[in-house]
Amino acid sequence: MEPYERMGIPVGRDKTHIDPEEIEKLSALGVTTVEMADFFGVKEQTLRYNFSDNIQKGRANLKITLRRSMLQNAHNMNASVQIFLAKNLLGMADQPINTESNQILPWNESHQQDQTHQSEAHIGKTATLQVRVD
Repeated sequence: MEPYERMGIPVGRDKTHIDPEEIEKLSALGVTTVEMADFFGVKEQTLRYNFSDNIQKGRANLKITLRRSMLQNAHNMNASVQIFLAKNLLGMADQPINTESNQILPWNESHQQDQTHQSEAHIGKTATLQVRVD
């Protein structure tokens, strides 16, 4: 490791020394590039140009840590976390999705009694519809 790397990499016009590991750690905490640039006293564009790999790695670590924590909470029987993961990772939904919504409902006519037609509509449940024919 070069001596200047121990202090950080000099960036910007005034050659501010910034440690790449510090950028990675801050990024893993969810600190935005704007906040990091303000903290180190450099422009955001300079920070992104010089440390994009470190920022990306830190954000990936943040996502891994969050997923690990969520799964641990789900294993500890936290129902709200289990529901969230089921919806987002498994594609489950609160409302059943009817994939046949663009099809015509099936109507089956049954026998006729006293000029009254009885039909059944199958929409998950059996419903009876009485129509009077005059």
